[in-house]
Amino acid sequence: ESCIMGQWHKSVGEEVKKGDLLFSYETDKASFEEEAEAEGILLAIFFEEGDEVPVLTNVAVIGNKGESTDEFAPGSAKVFSADEAEKPEGKAEEIPSVIEFDIEEHESGKRIRISPLAKNMALRTGVDISRIKGSGPRGRIIARDIEAAGKTAPKPAVATPVQAVKPDLQKAQIMQTGDDFEVKSISNIRKLIANAMHQSLQNSAQLTHHLSADARKLLQLRKKYKEAFTNGTVSQNVTINDLVCFATIRALEKFPQANTHYLDDKMKWFKKVHLGLAVDTERGLMVPALQNADDLSLTGLSYQLQQLATQARSGSVNPDLLSPEAASFTISNLGNYGVEMFTPVINLPQTAILGVCTITPRPKEIEEGVYAFVPMIGLSLTYNHQALDGGEATRFLAEVKAQIENLAV
Repeated sequence: ESCIMGQWHKSVGEEVKKGDLLFSYETDKASFEEEAEAEGILLAIFFEEGDEVPVLTNVAVIGNKGESTDEFAPGSAKVFSADEAEKPEGKAEEIPSVIEFDIEEHESGKRIRISPLAKNMALRTGVDISRIKGSGPRGRIIARDIEAAGKTAPKPAVATPVQAVKPDLQKAQIMQTGDDFEVKSISNIRKLIANAMHQSLQNSAQLTHHLSADARKLLQLRKKYKEAFTNGTVSQNVTINDLVCFATIRALEKFPQANTHYLDDKMKWFKKVHLGLAVDTERGLMVPALQNADDLSLTGLSYQLQQLATQARSGSVNPDLLSPEAASFTISNLGNYGVEMFTPVINLPQTAILGVCTITPRPKEIEEGVYAFVPMIGLSLTYNHQALDGGEATRFLAEVKAQIENLAV
């Protein structure tokens, strides 16, 4: 396992106090900030922003000025020490073996220190690294230098076509180069989300059933709890999503085959409901799991779901709860965005995921021959046909609908 080094908030040679924000880092599940656990001078930094760091690897050394850091340096790390930062740059052959810089031999004959990440970015964006002054240790070019150069670099000229453009061709249809797009690096979390979604669709037989449930009971309960919360008689502001989650948990208890993991040649049947909640964050989609959700009351469930969502958005959620294996079933709610129907993607190895849609007035027969517009909530169940047959999935979705329409708390 590994993480991606983020921004350093202290520089080599700078004094550090216990509790100071030292650096940030990003795993495949979330971003975190690390505080200094000791006081002293930041003597060396072994990895810079954008580097991939194996777990249990030293990333820096804090100590007293003049102390050696060689014994702490990982074998493959690029070492930036306080002593070297103060010395004039020497010849490459005089650099100690523990200091391994990436040196690019430019066509101009100039030797340029540049990180692997920055080098790849320069190749993709066409930035001339010989014109860049690096801001990293000992003048090393790092990712932020390439980003800054890309913003100020002159735009390539647009070639003049030999054949005239047809009069009826709109300006928006003409492809331009240089000023109509911007190339940006993908974050580690985005890469992991992309890979997980692709693997999910590649390695399972997914299809989605859509159904609508009468939402009058939901809206009545929502109004009741909202008034009680305003009056101070309950401590939790129960939402529509909380009510749907509560109803779904009850349905899962009746249809345990949907509360499973599909593991190719075997199935894992859960005795408890570990509910995954899809949360939209600034860093991307996260799905923290609420363990033993079936043990909670409605207000308890509401509180725990709110806490999980807050922690996911702030980056403080327990990474173990973000593992797909941590949840037995997931709910993704896009109702707040007005989505009437969608196809959620299963968080493998889970067997199914429920998409919750917006509430829309639709005609319904309320008694024989009498029709009226009734608020209906859309439900979209994606399931792995390798694990569940269509009949099983349909009956489970119908049970979710029944629980929503007859919810009693």
